[in-house]
Amino acid sequence: MRLLYTKPELEDLSQGSRIAFARKFRFMTQDEVSDKLGLTGECKRRTMTRYEKGDRNPKDERTLELSKILNVNYNAIKKYDFKNTIDILYTFMWLEELIPRYKIDLSNVPNVNENNINQVKTFINEWEIMRNKRFKREISYEEYIEWKLTYEVN
Repeated sequence: MRLLYTKPELEDLSQGSRIAFARKFRFMTQDEVSDKLGLTGECKRRTMTRYEKGDRNPKDERTLELSKILNVNYNAIKKYDFKNTIDILYTFMWLEELIPRYKIDLSNVPNVNENNINQVKTFINEWEIMRNKRFKREISYEEYIEWKLTYEVN
């Protein structure tokens, strides 16, 4: 039973900060996540601490395990490659945690690569719908973050 909700804080856009944010949003400790990952020994929490501080990046397989444990979309917590449009879109969503209510205006962007631009515009429209629901208090902050953590870019 939750008595008091405290909003997790995103320190930066690094993979580690995003993993820590998701873990805290799910009300899990580093020990709980370590146990679910099957880590053992006296320093089992050290691995999670290193991931979250960015001292170490989990391999793709471990990131997939973490996404399942934290019940988030893999793309929300993976290491980003900014040549990948989808990774940029997830970065936009995470950036909002650092800069609330910022806007992206693509109205004057030419359709250079039509597939990418259409994908970006579709994402922006879907995101704007959810942001408006949040601002109008049609959904709670928790529901909005849940949407962001589980959203899958098409």
